[in-house]
Amino acid sequence: MWVVSPPSGLFQYTKKLFLREQAGRAQAGEFLRRNAANALSMANLVMGLSSVLCSLNGQSHCACWLVLTGFLLDLADGAVARRLDACSALGESPTSPLLGLSHLGCLCSWGACSGLSSLTPAGAKLDDFADFTSFGLATALLLQAQGLPDGLLAIVYVLAVFTRLCFFSSGLPFMYRGLPCPYGAAVLASTCILTGGNRVMMRVVAMVMVLFMVDQGFYPHDKVLESQAWKKLVYTGGVLALLLPALPTAALYYLAWSLSYIFFPTVLWSYKAPALQ
Repeated sequence: MWVVSPPSGLFQYTKKLFLREQAGRAQAGEFLRRNAANALSMANLVMGLSSVLCSLNGQSHCACWLVLTGFLLDLADGAVARRLDACSALGESPTSPLLGLSHLGCLCSWGACSGLSSLTPAGAKLDDFADFTSFGLATALLLQAQGLPDGLLAIVYVLAVFTRLCFFSSGLPFMYRGLPCPYGAAVLASTCILTGGNRVMMRVVAMVMVLFMVDQGFYPHDKVLESQAWKKLVYTGGVLALLLPALPTAALYYLAWSLSYIFFPTVLWSYKAPALQ
């Protein structure tokens, strides 16, 4: 009686294909996990660039809502990075000679990971560049500068955001030094919507936000999506407001949210981990 058995080489080949497919899936999953926060930062950057284009084409209302969308994305990217325990795999080592002291300030302001030793510069660079675009350039264009004084104010606003991002490290855990620029941008964008782009009001608000950003005061890492349940509800309300931009209360919601952080930072927005059940 003859027993026909398949060649052993076929088994080996099938096994290799199976293992290779498993390894490919694992690598793809790891890539997505490590770059989920980068994807949100990239989306924030796209919102900022789109807002710039809208402002240049006279569509200030749309530009404002794009800035507010970037505001929500910026709050989410750090939370996603911490949740997935992921930092960008695209950057150099934190000990790279290209990483100067000023950029260490940027890394600390990003705050997506728990410690400096676990950070790589790429994710922080991308996040800071997205913030500079959305909350610096795009927000300054909401001023609709006409003439030298307005142009100078727009330049000063952009420089304040740049200074805040690159040089303002508090040196304290869970604290910012100077008002985080997303909140200043949210105040300016919501004011623009509520006032119909009133230039006098916009100038006043912009100057006040500049003073808050370059101030030496301390503001807490709010970590809205990782703190008490009511803060998550606030964030959810912001998402709903984006879906209903025609309502006058939508922009008012963002204004109240941002002002509460500016004037009651420690009382309301200090990070508190949710209680364990």
